[in-house]
Amino acid sequence: MENIIENGFYFDILINESLSNIDSNNHLLSMINDFEDGKWRDSKFDSYIWDNIAQTALSEKERSCLVKKHYSELVASAKNLRLTDSANDENSKGSELAEIILYGIMKDYYKALPVVPKIFYKQNSQDYAKGADSVHIVIEDDDFSLWFGEAKFYNNIENARLFKIIESIGNSLKSDKIKKENSIIRNVSDIDNLNIEPDIKEAIKESLKNTESIDFLKPKIHIPIFILHECEKTRKCSELSTDYKTEIINFHKERAIVFFNKQAEKLSTKIFKYDKIKFHLILFPVPEKKPIVDRFLKTVSSFRST
Repeated sequence: MENIIENGFYFDILINESLSNIDSNNHLLSMINDFEDGKWRDSKFDSYIWDNIAQTALSEKERSCLVKKHYSELVASAKNLRLTDSANDENSKGSELAEIILYGIMKDYYKALPVVPKIFYKQNSQDYAKGADSVHIVIEDDDFSLWFGEAKFYNNIENARLFKIIESIGNSLKSDKIKKENSIIRNVSDIDNLNIEPDIKEAIKESLKNTESIDFLKPKIHIPIFILHECEKTRKCSELSTDYKTEIINFHKERAIVFFNKQAEKLSTKIFKYDKIKFHLILFPVPEKKPIVDRFLKTVSSFRST
Protein backbone atom coordinates (compact mmCIF):
# COMPACT_ATOMS: atom_id res chain seq x y z
CA MET A 1 0.00 0.00 0.00
CA GLU A 2 1.32 3.42 -1.00
CA ASN A 3 1.23 6.66 0.92
CA ILE A 4 1.22 10.35 0.19
CA ILE A 5 3.53 12.09 2.62
CA GLU A 6 3.35 15.78 3.41
CA ASN A 7 5.29 17.14 6.36
CA GLY A 8 5.01 13.83 8.23
CA PHE A 9 1.33 13.21 7.51
CA TYR A 10 0.08 10.20 5.60
CA PHE A 11 -3.02 9.44 3.55
CA ASP A 12 -3.51 5.73 2.88
CA ILE A 13 -3.90 4.83 -0.80
CA LEU A 14 -6.43 2.03 -1.21
CA ILE A 15 -6.60 1.90 -5.01
CA ASN A 16 -4.15 3.10 -7.62
CA GLU A 17 -4.95 1.34 -10.85
CA SER A 18 -6.03 1.69 -14.44
CA LEU A 19 -9.57 0.49 -15.10
CA SER A 20 -8.48 -1.38 -18.21
CA ASN A 21 -11.78 -3.27 -18.38
CA ILE A 22 -13.32 0.09 -19.34
CA ASP A 23 -10.46 2.02 -20.96
CA SER A 24 -6.74 1.95 -20.25
CA ASN A 25 -6.79 5.77 -20.11
CA ASN A 26 -9.15 5.71 -17.12
CA HIS A 27 -7.44 5.57 -13.75
CA LEU A 28 -8.78 5.39 -10.19
CA LEU A 29 -6.96 6.72 -7.14
CA SER A 30 -8.75 6.09 -3.84
CA MET A 31 -7.40 7.52 -0.60
CA ILE A 32 -8.52 7.72 3.00
CA ASN A 33 -7.64 9.52 6.19
CA ASP A 34 -7.12 7.47 9.36
CA PHE A 35 -8.56 7.46 12.89
CA GLU A 36 -7.39 8.18 16.44
CA ASP A 37 -9.14 7.50 19.74
CA GLY A 38 -12.10 6.12 17.82
CA LYS A 39 -12.56 9.27 15.74
CA TRP A 40 -11.72 10.35 12.21
CA ARG A 41 -8.53 12.45 12.38
CA ASP A 42 -9.89 15.86 11.39
CA SER A 43 -6.85 17.68 12.79
CA LYS A 44 -4.56 15.74 10.44
CA PHE A 45 -6.87 16.43 7.49
CA ASP A 46 -7.06 20.15 8.32
CA SER A 47 -3.29 20.36 8.67
CA TYR A 48 -2.87 19.05 5.13
CA ILE A 49 -5.10 21.87 3.85
CA TRP A 50 -3.16 24.57 5.66
CA ASP A 51 0.21 23.07 4.76
CA ASN A 52 -0.72 23.59 1.10
CA ILE A 53 -2.80 26.74 1.16
CA ALA A 54 0.01 29.23 0.49
CA GLN A 55 0.92 27.32 -2.65
CA THR A 56 -2.52 27.82 -4.13
CA ALA A 57 -3.51 31.26 -2.88
CA LEU A 58 -0.28 33.17 -3.52
CA SER A 59 1.65 33.91 -6.68
CA GLU A 60 5.15 32.49 -7.09
CA LYS A 61 6.62 35.92 -6.41
CA GLU A 62 4.61 36.31 -3.18
CA ARG A 63 5.58 32.82 -2.02
CA SER A 64 9.26 33.53 -2.58
CA CYS A 65 9.00 36.73 -0.53
CA LEU A 66 7.56 34.77 2.39
CA VAL A 67 10.10 31.97 2.56
CA LYS A 68 10.32 30.63 6.15
CA LYS A 69 7.55 32.96 7.28
CA HIS A 70 4.89 30.32 7.75
CA TYR A 71 2.43 32.39 9.76
CA SER A 72 2.73 35.30 7.34
CA GLU A 73 2.02 32.90 4.48
CA LEU A 74 -1.19 31.75 6.13
CA VAL A 75 -2.39 35.29 6.75
CA ALA A 76 -1.60 36.41 3.21
CA SER A 77 -3.15 33.27 1.72
CA ALA A 78 -6.36 33.62 3.71
CA LYS A 79 -6.73 37.22 2.58
CA ASN A 80 -6.45 36.08 -1.06
CA LEU A 81 -9.18 33.46 -0.91
CA ARG A 82 -12.37 34.25 -2.84
CA LEU A 83 -14.49 32.71 -0.08
CA THR A 84 -17.33 31.66 -2.33
CA ASP A 85 -17.61 29.02 0.38
CA SER A 86 -19.45 31.57 2.48
CA ALA A 87 -22.29 31.72 -0.06
CA ASN A 88 -25.74 30.40 0.76
CA ASP A 89 -25.57 27.62 -1.84
CA GLU A 90 -24.70 24.51 0.18
CA ASN A 91 -23.78 22.57 -2.97
CA SER A 92 -21.04 25.05 -3.89
CA LYS A 93 -19.47 25.23 -0.45
CA GLY A 94 -16.08 23.61 -0.08
CA SER A 95 -14.89 24.34 -3.61
CA GLU A 96 -11.73 26.20 -2.60
CA LEU A 97 -11.00 23.61 0.07
CA ALA A 98 -11.16 20.82 -2.53
CA GLU A 99 -8.91 22.81 -4.89
CA ILE A 100 -6.28 23.15 -2.17
CA ILE A 101 -6.26 19.42 -1.45
CA LEU A 102 -6.04 18.61 -5.17
CA TYR A 103 -3.05 20.93 -5.37
CA GLY A 104 -1.38 18.99 -2.56
CA ILE A 105 -2.14 15.64 -4.19
CA MET A 106 -0.76 16.82 -7.52
CA LYS A 107 2.41 18.04 -5.82
CA ASP A 108 2.97 15.13 -3.44
CA TYR A 109 1.66 12.16 -5.38
CA TYR A 110 2.07 13.04 -9.06
CA LYS A 111 5.22 15.15 -8.49
CA ALA A 112 3.68 18.00 -10.45
CA LEU A 113 5.13 21.47 -10.85
CA PRO A 114 2.79 24.40 -10.23
CA VAL A 115 1.94 26.46 -13.28
CA VAL A 116 -1.17 28.46 -12.46
CA PRO A 117 -2.16 28.77 -8.77
CA LYS A 118 -5.79 29.14 -9.75
CA ILE A 119 -7.16 30.37 -6.43
CA PHE A 120 -4.70 33.26 -6.57
CA TYR A 121 -5.46 34.21 -10.15
CA LYS A 122 -9.22 33.90 -9.69
CA GLN A 123 -9.03 36.91 -7.40
CA ASN A 124 -7.78 39.08 -10.23
CA SER A 125 -9.49 38.07 -13.46
CA GLN A 126 -12.76 36.43 -14.47
CA ASP A 127 -10.84 34.73 -17.27
CA TYR A 128 -9.06 32.54 -14.75
CA ALA A 129 -12.28 31.60 -12.97
CA LYS A 130 -13.75 30.12 -16.13
CA GLY A 131 -11.02 27.53 -16.65
CA ALA A 132 -9.85 24.42 -14.86
CA ASP A 133 -9.69 24.32 -11.06
CA SER A 134 -6.00 23.50 -11.19
CA VAL A 135 -3.29 23.51 -13.85
CA HIS A 136 -0.04 21.61 -13.48
CA ILE A 137 2.86 20.32 -15.52
CA VAL A 138 4.42 16.93 -14.88
CA ILE A 139 7.91 16.34 -16.27
CA GLU A 140 8.41 12.83 -17.61
CA ASP A 141 12.07 12.21 -18.52
CA ASP A 142 12.65 14.73 -21.33
CA ASP A 143 8.95 15.29 -22.04
CA PHE A 144 6.00 16.83 -20.22
CA SER A 145 2.27 16.42 -19.69
CA LEU A 146 -0.44 18.99 -18.89
CA TRP A 147 -2.91 18.37 -16.07
CA PHE A 148 -6.17 20.34 -16.04
CA GLY A 149 -7.93 19.49 -12.78
CA GLU A 150 -11.52 19.47 -11.55
CA ALA A 151 -12.11 19.65 -7.78
CA LYS A 152 -15.44 19.15 -6.02
CA PHE A 153 -16.72 18.65 -2.48
CA TYR A 154 -20.01 16.72 -2.60
CA ASN A 155 -22.52 15.58 0.00
CA ASN A 156 -22.59 12.23 -1.80
CA ILE A 157 -21.37 10.55 -4.98
CA GLU A 158 -24.61 9.07 -6.19
CA ASN A 159 -25.22 9.05 -9.94
CA ALA A 160 -26.73 12.54 -10.15
CA ARG A 161 -23.66 14.03 -8.50
CA LEU A 162 -21.14 12.06 -10.56
CA PHE A 163 -22.90 12.82 -13.83
CA LYS A 164 -23.03 16.55 -13.10
CA ILE A 165 -19.25 16.85 -13.24
CA ILE A 166 -19.12 15.23 -16.69
CA GLU A 167 -20.66 18.31 -18.28
CA SER A 168 -17.96 20.46 -16.70
CA ILE A 169 -15.23 18.14 -17.99
CA GLY A 170 -16.73 18.21 -21.48
CA ASN A 171 -16.78 22.00 -21.51
CA SER A 172 -13.17 22.23 -20.32
CA LEU A 173 -12.05 19.95 -23.18
CA LYS A 174 -13.47 22.08 -25.96
CA SER A 175 -10.66 23.39 -28.15
CA ASP A 176 -11.42 27.03 -27.45
CA LYS A 177 -11.39 26.39 -23.69
CA ILE A 178 -8.05 24.53 -23.88
CA LYS A 179 -6.55 27.33 -25.96
CA LYS A 180 -7.79 29.85 -23.41
CA GLU A 181 -6.20 27.85 -20.59
CA ASN A 182 -2.97 27.57 -22.58
CA SER A 183 -2.85 31.31 -23.14
CA ILE A 184 -3.28 31.85 -19.39
CA ILE A 185 -0.36 29.52 -18.68
CA ARG A 186 1.82 31.33 -21.20
CA ASN A 187 0.89 34.79 -19.95
CA VAL A 188 1.66 34.30 -16.27
CA SER A 189 5.25 34.58 -15.14
CA ASP A 190 5.23 31.44 -12.98
CA ILE A 191 6.23 29.17 -15.87
CA ASP A 192 9.47 31.15 -16.34
CA ASN A 193 10.41 30.41 -12.73
CA LEU A 194 10.00 26.65 -12.91
CA ASN A 195 13.16 24.73 -12.06
CA ILE A 196 13.29 22.66 -15.25
CA GLU A 197 15.61 22.35 -18.23
CA PRO A 198 15.44 25.36 -20.56
CA ASP A 199 14.79 23.10 -23.57
CA ILE A 200 11.72 21.57 -21.91
CA LYS A 201 10.51 25.01 -20.82
CA GLU A 202 10.71 26.25 -24.41
CA ALA A 203 9.00 23.11 -25.70
CA ILE A 204 6.14 23.73 -23.27
CA LYS A 205 5.76 27.33 -24.41
CA GLU A 206 5.84 26.34 -28.09
CA SER A 207 3.21 23.63 -27.57
CA LEU A 208 0.89 26.11 -25.83
CA LYS A 209 0.91 28.69 -28.61
CA ASN A 210 -2.54 29.45 -30.02
CA THR A 211 -1.15 28.83 -33.50
CA GLU A 212 -0.57 25.17 -32.60
CA SER A 213 -3.32 22.61 -33.18
CA ILE A 214 -4.91 21.24 -30.02
CA ASP A 215 -5.04 17.85 -31.74
CA PHE A 216 -1.28 17.43 -31.26
CA LEU A 217 -1.59 18.35 -27.58
CA LYS A 218 -4.37 15.87 -26.71
CA PRO A 219 -2.02 12.93 -25.91
CA LYS A 220 -0.27 15.15 -23.33
CA ILE A 221 -3.47 16.11 -21.52
CA HIS A 222 -4.47 14.51 -18.22
CA ILE A 223 -7.67 15.35 -16.34
CA PRO A 224 -7.48 14.71 -12.58
CA ILE A 225 -11.04 14.70 -11.21
CA PHE A 226 -10.83 15.08 -7.44
CA ILE A 227 -14.05 14.42 -5.52
CA LEU A 228 -14.00 14.93 -1.78
CA HIS A 229 -17.24 13.37 -0.61
CA GLU A 230 -19.35 12.76 2.45
CA CYS A 231 -19.51 9.05 3.25
CA GLU A 232 -21.81 7.26 5.68
CA LYS A 233 -19.39 4.33 5.94
CA THR A 234 -16.68 6.72 7.12
CA ARG A 235 -19.04 8.52 9.50
CA LYS A 236 -19.96 5.24 11.22
CA CYS A 237 -16.40 3.95 11.40
CA SER A 238 -14.11 4.30 14.44
CA GLU A 239 -10.89 2.67 13.24
CA LEU A 240 -8.91 1.95 10.09
CA SER A 241 -9.99 -1.68 9.97
CA THR A 242 -9.64 -4.17 7.12
CA ASP A 243 -13.43 -4.31 6.84
CA TYR A 244 -13.64 -0.52 6.44
CA LYS A 245 -10.92 -0.48 3.79
CA THR A 246 -12.64 -3.29 1.88
CA GLU A 247 -15.95 -1.43 1.99
CA ILE A 248 -14.39 1.75 0.61
CA ILE A 249 -12.47 -0.15 -2.08
CA ASN A 250 -15.62 -1.88 -3.32
CA PHE A 251 -17.65 1.33 -3.14
CA HIS A 252 -15.09 3.45 -4.99
CA LYS A 253 -14.53 0.85 -7.70
CA GLU A 254 -18.26 0.59 -8.34
CA ARG A 255 -18.64 4.37 -8.46
CA ALA A 256 -15.63 4.75 -10.79
CA ILE A 257 -17.00 2.18 -13.25
CA VAL A 258 -20.35 3.97 -13.38
CA PHE A 259 -18.63 7.35 -13.78
CA PHE A 260 -16.25 6.38 -16.58
CA ASN A 261 -18.91 4.47 -18.50
CA LYS A 262 -21.22 7.47 -18.38
CA GLN A 263 -18.42 9.88 -19.28
CA ALA A 264 -17.50 7.81 -22.35
CA GLU A 265 -21.16 7.66 -23.37
CA LYS A 266 -21.50 11.44 -23.12
CA LEU A 267 -18.11 12.67 -24.36
CA SER A 268 -16.37 10.08 -26.55
CA THR A 269 -18.22 11.17 -29.70
CA LYS A 270 -18.14 14.88 -28.86
CA ILE A 271 -14.46 15.36 -28.00
CA PHE A 272 -12.08 14.69 -30.90
CA LYS A 273 -9.28 12.31 -29.85
CA TYR A 274 -11.10 11.59 -26.59
CA ASP A 275 -9.29 8.25 -26.52
CA LYS A 276 -5.92 10.04 -26.33
CA ILE A 277 -6.77 11.96 -23.16
CA LYS A 278 -6.04 10.36 -19.77
CA PHE A 279 -8.56 10.70 -16.93
CA HIS A 280 -7.80 10.21 -13.23
CA LEU A 281 -10.74 9.91 -10.83
CA ILE A 282 -9.51 10.67 -7.29
CA LEU A 283 -11.97 9.82 -4.50
CA PHE A 284 -11.57 10.79 -0.85
CA PRO A 285 -14.33 10.04 1.71
CA VAL A 286 -14.99 12.17 4.79
CA PRO A 287 -17.51 11.59 7.61
CA GLU A 288 -19.39 14.89 7.21
CA LYS A 289 -18.99 17.86 4.90
CA LYS A 290 -20.45 20.70 7.00
CA PRO A 291 -18.06 20.53 10.00
CA ILE A 292 -15.05 20.46 7.67
CA VAL A 293 -16.24 23.49 5.68
CA ASP A 294 -17.25 25.34 8.86
CA ARG A 295 -13.81 24.82 10.43
CA PHE A 296 -12.12 25.95 7.23
CA LEU A 297 -14.20 29.12 6.96
CA LYS A 298 -13.72 29.92 10.64
CA THR A 299 -9.94 29.62 10.32
CA VAL A 300 -9.88 31.68 7.13
CA SER A 301 -11.94 34.37 8.81
CA SER A 302 -9.63 34.45 11.82
CA PHE A 303 -6.59 34.96 9.60
CA ARG A 304 -8.35 37.56 7.48
CA SER A 305 -9.05 39.61 10.61
CA THR A 306 -5.37 39.53 11.62
